[in-house]
Amino acid sequence: MIVCIAEKPSVAKDIAKILGANTAHEGYMEGNGYQVTWTFGHLCELKEPDDYSPLWKRWSLSALPMIPQRFGIKLIPDDGIKRQFSIIEKLYSKADEIVNCGDAGQEGELIQRWVMLKAHVHCPVKRLWISSMTDEAIREGFQTLKDEKNYQSLYLAGLSRAIGDWILGMNATRLYTLKYGQNKQVLSIGRVQTPTLALIVNRQKEIDNFKPEPYWVLATIYRGVQFTATSGKFTSKEEGEAAFKTIEGKPFTVTKVEKKKGTEAPPHLYDLTSLQVECNKKFGYSAELTLNTVQSLYEKKVTTYPRVDTQYLSDDIYPKCPQILNGLSQSKINSQQVYLEPIKTLTSLNPKLPKSKKVFDTSKVTDHHAIIPTGQPAHGLTDIEQHVYDLIARRFICVFYPDCKYATTTVLGEVVGNPDEKGKEKKVEFKVSGKEILDPGWRVIYQKDTKAEDSSDNDENKKGDEESTLPAFVKGESGPHKPTLTEKMTTPPKYYTEATLLRAMETAGKFVEDEELRAALKQNGIGRPSSRAGIIETLFKRHYIRRQRKNLMATPTGIELIDTIHEELLKSCELTGIWEKKLRDIEAKKYDPADFINGLKDQINKIVNDVLADNSKRSIVITKSDSKPTKKELEHPSDDLVGKLCPKCGRGVIIKGHTAYGCSNWKNGCDFRIDFPQKQKE
Repeated sequence: MIVCIAEKPSVAKDIAKILGANTAHEGYMEGNGYQVTWTFGHLCELKEPDDYSPLWKRWSLSALPMIPQRFGIKLIPDDGIKRQFSIIEKLYSKADEIVNCGDAGQEGELIQRWVMLKAHVHCPVKRLWISSMTDEAIREGFQTLKDEKNYQSLYLAGLSRAIGDWILGMNATRLYTLKYGQNKQVLSIGRVQTPTLALIVNRQKEIDNFKPEPYWVLATIYRGVQFTATSGKFTSKEEGEAAFKTIEGKPFTVTKVEKKKGTEAPPHLYDLTSLQVECNKKFGYSAELTLNTVQSLYEKKVTTYPRVDTQYLSDDIYPKCPQILNGLSQSKINSQQVYLEPIKTLTSLNPKLPKSKKVFDTSKVTDHHAIIPTGQPAHGLTDIEQHVYDLIARRFICVFYPDCKYATTTVLGEVVGNPDEKGKEKKVEFKVSGKEILDPGWRVIYQKDTKAEDSSDNDENKKGDEESTLPAFVKGESGPHKPTLTEKMTTPPKYYTEATLLRAMETAGKFVEDEELRAALKQNGIGRPSSRAGIIETLFKRHYIRRQRKNLMATPTGIELIDTIHEELLKSCELTGIWEKKLRDIEAKKYDPADFINGLKDQINKIVNDVLADNSKRSIVITKSDSKPTKKELEHPSDDLVGKLCPKCGRGVIIKGHTAYGCSNWKNGCDFRIDFPQKQKE
């Protein structure tokens, strides 16, 4: 008997249908020589400290660092999990062969390997490796099963990641909770979570400490068009006024008119991070919501495997693209075949689909290709699923469209003022540019989005989208103009949104929009594409960050935690990015897993020694909630106020003094104060 195991019951049932295993039993399906069973995600986990030693059950600084001689696994303590594992174990004990049908990625491999390890499997194991859940993909996958040994490095990378997170997380969390947490709340520290929190906190501090400075911009309006001085901004009003007086009342002369034609290629296909970024920008969806939605689309067979970090397709996908487009044309969004006309237009432009190296490049695809539609017509999707599917579908269609053609016009002008005392001629040069779309090409696919983008409240969404056509100017023409000197203020950096935070995580703390540079830095990103959403959600659950509209704000607890961590190893994006690169190298058989684990052991030893040697009185005031105290709590003050957000500045938390409650942010000027009630004073 061949036993197949999937990661979820729904996936197992799809596989069972293709294999002809149609008889239902408790915990598995059977038929045609197959038994198809399933896990519920993880059934096993690494053992906890007290599973290794009773001395590690009690939290104690003297027990740190905790590093088991050999790591082991155990079943997750849950009755449903124990019952399902018992079924799997019995099936495995009688199996002639096992087919691992887990999700085709690092985590999916780890889930099934641990179950097989716990069940003491000795029979041959094959691997089903597919990028979509369509019936055709499942059939093809079973015809080309691989030996499990081919994926040993994938398993070792997942195992190294899990052990590394255990070593750092278990030890550092206990260390900081005992040393600085006042035994009031667990201070969660993680290999990826803490550098991510540090990004948010450091950005917030930049904003809080930013001091706006004035500057002046000289511009002039000529023939209804605003030209800006090329000399840049003036840092003093006097300097700006002097330039203004130089040109006031003097004629404006056009000195150069330059027209250049250019092309803009279609954007890359989506990987998981770029899809999460787009969904956050367009719809305000969290990274976790986008991941869950695209996972649902994958399980509904309408899109391909989502947990990917490449934006390319392998060359063998090219022959399947006409069929995918044909199926896509029948998909319905809000009961309308919205892709039918764009696909008809595409085939009329070029009956044979173009094959661009920006789309098809096998060398840039490892386990899975970019996220694309499967070609199975989509229908009956939820509103959120429709939004995400629509992005994936339109991006796939647009990569086959021609480049967008545009013309950029640059006009230079000058105003010559009176000569100075030495007779030297004074002149101020001006410049304006305009962009005109000559042939929209792939942009026709997104014309429906123009209005939505224009109404967006996020300036980053609009960056680069502004297009204006200039009137015809002729070199040498001259005439009156209206100069202006405008005072402006320098602005602080923007708070992170989930979109910009994901980009920063992807490039180890560097926020990069350029596609090529971003691709080069991906190797050193922090966290995996599939884990970043969970990391952000963990920060919310720990009350280390909160949302303010789209902005991510660090709570006082989050700020204090990062301030308390003096060990750069724990909060450095660059160092965490290096560990991520090593994990990728383990998967590619370029790095030894033992070296990775030994490196983390050395790291935690150093951190423990540094913290234990700290004789300062550092401690963390725990935030009790993300909200400010109620009016009633302020009118009748008690110790329940301690740890809540300051109602005045919203930055600090309420702390208790000798005679009054105040704000922890008093050093930065917050003067919030409520005197103790009379009884408390007595």
